[in-house]
Amino acid sequence: MLNPNIGKLIQYYDNRYRLVIDIAHMAREISMHMQETGDISTEKPVSIAIDKLSAELGLINN
Repeated sequence: MLNPNIGKLIQYYDNRYRLVIDIAHMAREISMHMQETGDISTEKPVSIAIDKLSAELGLINN
């Protein structure tokens, strides 16, 4: 899935640093979960986190 435009995501945040922190935190959780379960993904955890955050904000449909 294509990542949404950062301009659309930033509209939901006071500043871009909070957005980056939220994405990094979510990506870390995804990465740890993948290691624990032994899942292998061709998509990077950061991309998965951006897609997940976008879906939560209603920017993309899953």
